[in-house]
Order: sequence, then C-alpha cells, then structure tokens
Amino acid sequence: MVSAHVLMLPFPCQGHVIPMMELSHSLVEHGIKVTFVNTEFNHARVLQALPNKGSDLKGINLVSIPDGLRPGEDRNDLGLLIEGFTKVMPGYLEELIRENNEKGEEKIKWLIADENMGWSFAVAKKMGVRTACFWPASAACLTIMLLIPKLIEDRVLDEKGWPARDEVLQIAPKMPPIHSSQLSWNEAGDPKGQPTIFKLVTDNNKNIELAEIIVCNSFYEIESGAYTLFPKILPIGPLLPDLKFSKSLGLFWPEDTTCMKWLDKQPPKSVVYVAFGSFTIFSEAQFKELAHGLELTGRPFLWVVRPDFTTGLSKEWVDQFLEMNKEKGRIISWAPQQQVLAHESVACFMSHCGWNSTLEGLRNGLPFLCWPYFVDQFYNQSYICNVWRNGLKMEADESGIVSRARVRDKVEELIANEEIARRVQELKELAWKNLSEGGTSCENLKNFVNLMRE
Repeated sequence: MVSAHVLMLPFPCQGHVIPMMELSHSLVEHGIKVTFVNTEFNHARVLQALPNKGSDLKGINLVSIPDGLRPGEDRNDLGLLIEGFTKVMPGYLEELIRENNEKGEEKIKWLIADENMGWSFAVAKKMGVRTACFWPASAACLTIMLLIPKLIEDRVLDEKGWPARDEVLQIAPKMPPIHSSQLSWNEAGDPKGQPTIFKLVTDNNKNIELAEIIVCNSFYEIESGAYTLFPKILPIGPLLPDLKFSKSLGLFWPEDTTCMKWLDKQPPKSVVYVAFGSFTIFSEAQFKELAHGLELTGRPFLWVVRPDFTTGLSKEWVDQFLEMNKEKGRIISWAPQQQVLAHESVACFMSHCGWNSTLEGLRNGLPFLCWPYFVDQFYNQSYICNVWRNGLKMEADESGIVSRARVRDKVEELIANEEIARRVQELKELAWKNLSEGGTSCENLKNFVNLMRE
C-alpha cells in the first residue's frame, strides 16, 4: 500500500540523476510512490537507454519538463544549462504539481530536490508541498559551499567567488586540504559561465533553509570533519538500490552488458577498469597515450569510451589498436558500472573521481588511480590520496599529458602497494557496516522514510 507520494527533482546531469534514482528505488521499497522529474532532453535519453522498457521502474513514474535550451545547444556547458533552466523550470514545476494535485489522484506530499535545484523549494512551499534537500556529492563539498560568506569575510574569496589569496585551505580536521584555486564553482568549464554557477551556489545557500531536512549520499566515518561542522547534514549512503544490480538508474546511454561475460573469462584481480564519467573530454594525444599505457601494463583492461569522449580520433586507429590488443583489451561505450566494480576480476579503478564512482569503488574494495576533470573531482581526489589513502594521483608532465610510461608505472605501483590494499579493505568494511541493519546510514535512511510518511 502506497503511504505517500514524493516528487524527485535532480540537477539535469548524469551524475545527479543516478543517486536520486537509487534513492527513489529505496523509497519505493518502503511503499512510497515516486514521480521522477527529468528535463525533456534527459527524459528522452533515459527512455531510449532503459533496458526491458523500464519494467523494473514499478512505483516510479518518469515525467519531464523543459530546460529552457533550444535543440542542439550544448547542455554540457553548465553555465548555459543553469541560465536556461532557472528561467523556465520554476513555472513548469509549479504547473506539474498543480495538475497532479487537481486530478484527484494521490497528491504530491513531498518534494525531494537536489540541493543544486534549490529554487524549487520556494515553488514547493507555494504549492503546499513539504521539502527535503538531497546532496549527491561529498558532505565536505557542501560544507565549503555553505562557508562561502565566511570565506569572503576572511578575504579568501572575492565577492565574485574567485580566489583573493593563493593558499591551501584546511577547512576542518579530517577534511581534505583544498587549494583556493580549485573550489568547485571555479572548476566547472568555461570561466565565462562561472558568474552564473556561483550565483546558483550562493542562492542555494539561502534556499536550503526552506528544506526540512538535508540528506547526502555518504557515510559518517569517511567525512566526520564535515558532519562536525554541519551536523544537520545526515548521511544515508552509500546508496545501493539492490544487491542484484537489477534496477534502472536513469542512465543516458545504453549499458553494454556483454562486457560481463568478458570479465568472467579474466583472472581474479587482473583487470584495469577505466571510466571517466559523463563529462570528461580527452584530446587525441592524451587518448593515444592512455591507450598505449594500458597496452604497456600487459594487463587486461576494460575501458569506457563515450561517443563524445574525444575528437579528431579516427575509428580506424581505434579498430587497429583493439585488433592488436584483442586478447587483453575491451572498449565499450557505457558500462554497467556497479556490476563491473563488484566483479572479482577487477583489480583497480582508473577514474575521474566523480562522487558516485568514488563511493562505488570504495564500497567494492577497489584502489583508485585518480584522474579528475572538473568541479568537485579534484577535491574527491584529495580525499582518496590524502585522507583515506586508498589511491594514487595520475600526474601530467610539463606538456600537460599523462604519458604512457606514467600510466604503466602508476598501475603497477598501485596494485603492488600493500598499505593501499589494507586501507581499501577497511573502507569497504565501513561502507557495508553503514549499509547493514543498525548502521548509521541505514538508520538515517529509515528515519528519512518515516518523515516522508508523515
């Protein structure tokens, strides 16, 4: 029996849709009806990529509203995307809630919105809907955003969010140090979009006060410093909708599940898994260096290469490379990543350090080779390399390229590091402790579900 109807609103990017879909499945398991709101552009991608026509989405209704951009406009330009959706989505969200609640069907009782969509809390309040805030990244990243007024007051930042001083910041004990030049809102692509992004961040600092509760996809032991500063942020992660990995997660690309049979044929702890998320772009030169570096390791590798991952690289070159490495290498366009990371043949994870990937690798006891691209990924790298000590940093040479020799050497250094292997196992155990009955995250999730039922 359905006990409540919840509206879910993610920021319109893949790394934000996935954890909110994971949370949606958890809510459905507890008898809560979910209406999941994507932009029209992302909604079409999700429907196209859904396996089995979405048969595993029972209890989750997928709907869409416009994002304010024209067909063909670059939705990977975060400044442009934010500028578009902040103009049009509030009106469409209000209309969606009104239409649902006037139909005589079960009324929407709660809005659970991504903190990055903080404008939606005022819309919900206007419509008599209660509000909860979901943060999909690290609690430490949110903590730094909430401290922006103090950073400006202390003259670490100027009024526009740019560094006023060149220094390494230690926000709190047990939080990674961060350089003033690598704050997430200043690492989001074209600097021309920074004013729009920074305005969204500062507006959200005010809007978050309208939410009754803030939950995040993390767990206490790995971020205790952040929770000490802001105890109102409640960890409910690492989110895991089911142990069989059978639930659809709102992916924008179809998964190539044939790689699982290939993994089955590889020796235990032998495969280098390489995946850089939904935004990372490589130059042709860097792509080739990484390819040859993987070849030099002599190890089997599974590499996720999106259709838009690089430009200027000929299909003939890739085909020739794969032919030369057909016994060892596999390139696919999108992976069933949670299944891959849980496979016994995977030895390590070469990653962009997006927060979802970070938690998934941590939960599965894998060491990391860190290769961040933008926003909070540099800070997640600091967690991995400096605080948790479960991975190594990939370093570029003076030309800005990570060479093939460096790729080979770092893979071997990582896999041979016994201290990292020990830390990896400890972190895996902590993650599963939180997922299990009586764990802090498990109990917080139960309390959150009970709140949704009120």
